[in-house]
Amino acid sequence: MDSAPRIGAKARFLNQPPRSIDQAEILRRLLAKDASLWTDDPEEQAKIRDRLGWLTLHDTMAVRRAELEALGQEVRALGYQRAVLLGMGGSSLAPEVLQATFGAAPGRPELIVLDTTDPASILAVERTLDPSRTLFIVSSKSGTTLETISLFRYFAAKARALSRAPLENFIAITDPGTPLEELATEQRFWRCFLNPPDVGGRYSALSYVGLVPAAIIGVDIRLLLDSARNLDPKAGVGLGAALAELAGNGRDKITFLPGGLPGFGAWAEQLIAESTGKDGKGLIPVDGEPLGRPEVYGDDRVFVRMRAAHHPDGLDEQVQALEAAGHPVITIDVPDAYDLGAEFLRWEIATATAGALLGVNPFDEPNVQEAKDATAAILAQGSLDPDVGGETLTPHNGPLVLAAAQGASRGSYFAIQAFIQRKPENDELLARIRASVRFPTRLATTSGYGPRYLHSTGQLHKGGPDRAVFLQLTADDPEDLPMPEAPYGFGTLKRAQALGDFRALQSKGRRVMRLHLGADATAGLGRLVDSIQQSAAPAATLTSQGGR
Repeated sequence: MDSAPRIGAKARFLNQPPRSIDQAEILRRLLAKDASLWTDDPEEQAKIRDRLGWLTLHDTMAVRRAELEALGQEVRALGYQRAVLLGMGGSSLAPEVLQATFGAAPGRPELIVLDTTDPASILAVERTLDPSRTLFIVSSKSGTTLETISLFRYFAAKARALSRAPLENFIAITDPGTPLEELATEQRFWRCFLNPPDVGGRYSALSYVGLVPAAIIGVDIRLLLDSARNLDPKAGVGLGAALAELAGNGRDKITFLPGGLPGFGAWAEQLIAESTGKDGKGLIPVDGEPLGRPEVYGDDRVFVRMRAAHHPDGLDEQVQALEAAGHPVITIDVPDAYDLGAEFLRWEIATATAGALLGVNPFDEPNVQEAKDATAAILAQGSLDPDVGGETLTPHNGPLVLAAAQGASRGSYFAIQAFIQRKPENDELLARIRASVRFPTRLATTSGYGPRYLHSTGQLHKGGPDRAVFLQLTADDPEDLPMPEAPYGFGTLKRAQALGDFRALQSKGRRVMRLHLGADATAGLGRLVDSIQQSAAPAATLTSQGGR
C-alpha cells in the first residue's frame, strides 16, 4: 500500500515547499516512546510515558484476536438485533466510524452509538429497540463518565423491569480498577473487557474500545490490525510535520472534505482538537462543513481529502478548483475499507508529531474539567433558568449573529454548539447556517451537538487560540426522562451542561452568545437560517450545499 499522503504535486504550500524539518529524529524518538519529545518536565514526561501504548496496539491486540472473534460468534449465536454503545468522545467516535464504514455483517447486530443527554435522542433510540434482543456496550476509560454512567443506569433499569437480575445483555469496556469494572462485577455483566491502561481515550481506536464493537458487527479484526501494522510510520510523521508547517504559515484550519471514509472527520476532529488545542495554541479541525467554491474560503485553510476507492467522493473538479486557487489540498488514498486501521494510526502519529512541533502535550486535556465543574455547581444550586443573566437571545437575532461573525479578526472561526436533538433535519439546517455565515465572512465554521462536542472540541474551545465566535443553541425538551439515582432528569442535566460550558467560555474571555430556539428546535433553526440570510442579501441565495 502506498502509505504516503499526496503532498506537493497535489497541494500548494503558499507557493513554496515546507521548511526542512528533521522528521527522522522525530520518528526515532516517537518509536522509542521518548517523552522528552513533548516536554522537558520530568513529572509530565512520566505521565506521557503512561499514554504511549497506542503506538503498538496493532501488536498488543493481535494477541487477543481469537478472544474478539469468539465474542463476535457468540453475539451472532445469541441473535441480537441491535448493539447500543453508551460512551462519549474517544469511546464513541471510533465505533461510529467502524459502523459507518463496514455496516453490520449478515446475522450481526447493527451498532447504534448513543453519546448524548438529550431526552429526544435517547427516546428516539429506545423506541426502536426490542430490549430482549439488544446488547448494551458501556464504554468509559475512567469508568466515571457522567453521561455514560447515567445512560447505563437508565437502560439497566429497563432491563431489570424485564426480570433480568444479572445484566446478561451488558458488556463493559474500561481500564483495570475503575468503578465501571467494579460495577460490571456487582451487576453481573455478561463480559467486562479491561483495556491496556497506557492508552488515552482519543488514541484508543485500535484497542478494545474500537475492536469489541467491531467484532460484534462482524469486522475482520485481523485485516483491520494488519493494515495498521503495514503502515510506514514515516507517513504519519510526514503528515503531522506538514500540518504543523502549514499552521505556522497561517493555515491552521484543517478542513475535511466530504465523502471518503464516512464519519472519519468527526473522529479526527476529536483527536486533533483535544490533543493540540491548549496553551493558546492548536490546529482547528473543520468537519461536516458544506463544500463551497474556492472564493468563499480564507487563506487560513488546508483541505484534507480521504479518497476511498470503495466510497468514491466525486470531488475531482472541486479539488482541482481549490488547488488552482492556491489552497493546499492533502490527498490520502484509501485503497480498501480495511485500510481504516492504518488511517487511525496515521492520524494518531500525525497528531502526536504536530503536538511536538507546536510545543504542546498532546496527551492531556487541562481545560476539560472547567465545564464539568461549572455544570456541577449549577446542578447543586438548582439555577437552570435559560434566561439567567440575560444570556438568551430571541430566535430572530440573525443579524446579531452575523454581525458578531463579521466583527471577528482575520483567522478566526465560527463555532456552533447545538444542545438539541441530533437528527438529519437539524444536520441540514446547521449546515445552512454554516454556509450562510461563511459566505459573507470567509470564516471557517464548525458545529457540534452538545454535550457530545464537550468530549471532542471542548478542550480546543477553552484552551486553544482565542480566535473563535461561539453560538450556543438550546431549546425546550418536549418531554424529559428521569435519571435513576439522580434528583433531576436528562433534560435538566443537558441544560446544566449547556449553561456550564457557556460560563466556562465566558470565564476564559471567549466571545460567546446563546440563542434559545423555543419549543421546536427544528422550526427555530429554520427561522434563524432565514434571519441570517435576510440580513445579508448575497447570502440569501445560498443552498445547503454551499451555495455560490
